[in-house]
Amino acid sequence: MLNKFRILAVLALTITVAGCGSQSTSNDTSEKAETKEATAANKNILVFGDSLTAGYGLDDASESYPSVLQTKIDSAKLPYTIINGGLSGETSAGGKSRIDWLLKQHIDVFVLELGANDGLRGIPVKETEQNLQTIIDRVKSKYPNAKLVMLGMQVPPNMGDDYVSDFRDMFPKLAAKNNMTLVPFLLQGVGGVRALNQKDGIHPTAEGAKILANNVWQELKGLL
Repeated sequence: MLNKFRILAVLALTITVAGCGSQSTSNDTSEKAETKEATAANKNILVFGDSLTAGYGLDDASESYPSVLQTKIDSAKLPYTIINGGLSGETSAGGKSRIDWLLKQHIDVFVLELGANDGLRGIPVKETEQNLQTIIDRVKSKYPNAKLVMLGMQVPPNMGDDYVSDFRDMFPKLAAKNNMTLVPFLLQGVGGVRALNQKDGIHPTAEGAKILANNVWQELKGLL
């Protein structure tokens, strides 16, 4: 009889231990799933640019095209957070000096919007191109798996035919060289349209910024 009780006690202990092991495995799986979900939800898109990205002249920061993009991303229930890296007056040279600081936070998608101020100042296209390439190289070096997007720009015709064409062609050239998704012209549908621009004729109104966001979204949504 004593042996029988001992056998039953051993069986009970075995079942208890097995149950705890199963619960531990279940908890581990659950924790891993939560960690995976948290990681998936923690993806950043850095939009790096000048006053167009910063939302210069708009009444509220939420009206800038990166903020409008965030609304589209949220509506699509995509796990991405946009970081607005716009700075009014920024040139490609300034961006080259500033990029390392912004890359301290993890970047999954990099959107480059720079060069317009270079063009308006008549900076040689070759110099602008080299600066933009340096910025791209630094992003690729720090985050080799990041997806890259280039926002193309154009300059007014009074800059001269050669300059205008060289400047316009620089963006698709860099995009092709670096395997970047290209938005041919960020200001498509807005540039030169008085009603969609502020009094300076350069920076978009809130309605204009929505169109800029749509121009970017057409290419960006396929990457997310």
